[in-house]
Amino acid sequence: MSNESVDSESKVSGNQANIPARIRRELDIDDGDKLRWQLQDDGTVRIHVVQRRSGTFSDFGGYDGDDETDVTTEHDAWGVDVN
Repeated sequence: MSNESVDSESKVSGNQANIPARIRRELDIDDGDKLRWQLQDDGTVRIHVVQRRSGTFSDFGGYDGDDETDVTTEHDAWGVDVN
């Protein structure tokens, strides 16, 4: 994000406001992200963007399907001592 101020405005409708596209792009805000709001003593509002893609599975590339698995052995018995 640049140090330059990004000024924009949006209209409130039904207690909701749209985030202008320019700000969404600058802050990399996407569907599913959360916004945390904090009211400062001087009346300004701070907003922290919590991106959902930075969670537990953010670096999971998916399963390519090449490796065979045995569900009974590798899933159902996981964490169970089998003698």
